[in-house]
Amino acid sequence: MYPTPPDSVTLTAAPAPVPNTKQSNHSGHAVTTESLRVQHILIGIVLLFITLVLLLPLVSIFVQAFKRGADVFVAALTDPDAWSAIRLTLLTALVVVPLNALFGVAAAWCITKFTFRGKQLLISLIDVPFSVSPVIAGFVFVLLFGAHGWFGTWLSEQGISIIFSWPGIILGTLFVTFPFVARELIPLMQSQGIQEEEAAITLGANGWKLFWRVALPNMKWGLLYGIVICNARAMGEFGAVSVVSGHIRGETNTMPLHIEILYNEYQFSAAFAVATLLVLVACATLILQHWFDLLRQRQQQDAR
Repeated sequence: MYPTPPDSVTLTAAPAPVPNTKQSNHSGHAVTTESLRVQHILIGIVLLFITLVLLLPLVSIFVQAFKRGADVFVAALTDPDAWSAIRLTLLTALVVVPLNALFGVAAAWCITKFTFRGKQLLISLIDVPFSVSPVIAGFVFVLLFGAHGWFGTWLSEQGISIIFSWPGIILGTLFVTFPFVARELIPLMQSQGIQEEEAAITLGANGWKLFWRVALPNMKWGLLYGIVICNARAMGEFGAVSVVSGHIRGETNTMPLHIEILYNEYQFSAAFAVATLLVLVACATLILQHWFDLLRQRQQQDAR
């Protein structure tokens, strides 16, 4: 028996539910109350935009690449200058991506696990490359390390060349790409909290075991996403690399710079042939992201 409320207590009716444009079907999926006509119009607008902005340009690249035949396509890719650009691009990504992964993990760990002054400033600094033009970043490195820059004289005396050489390309690409891994990990680690780490410490886990056994498995999908996106961005970087590289053909030209040179020389088929490699990198990035999503969802289902 539950006690009845006294007579002096006034019972008020529950507030009316707020109207919602969404309803749930029996399977638990949200459905909208808009008419089929409105849904078809919105879907059509999205598909039209994707077709005009994304699919048609990508298809046109392959059409232009093979316009003069497969022989021209193969010759453009086997050209010594093209091979030099491809090799330099791959080497740059091979150095930049691991460095960005280390920085991203360290930055995300500091921001999500520690409390210190200047945390918001650190988060804002990580976002600086998103708001600064890559060309401006290239000019900053020229100002610092160029022949007439702040450290240019000392570097020349030591026999160190940064601008118009591979180290400058590394620096320019690093500046542009370093937020990608950190920005994938920070919100993920913030949402996960620190309960599992605290439990592991209670059970006697040290720092390395805590990282390898608890933290890394929890962040692995975000880390993989960040690495894949960072790699695609590093291979396609143009602005900062264009400023610091010097456009030395066969030496400091990456794939985007080589494509620009071929296009300016009216070698359109060759330019589009090399561009197809970057398109394939972008497609591989999307495929990997989708694959990672499937693996993550499967892992979550198995955990349940």
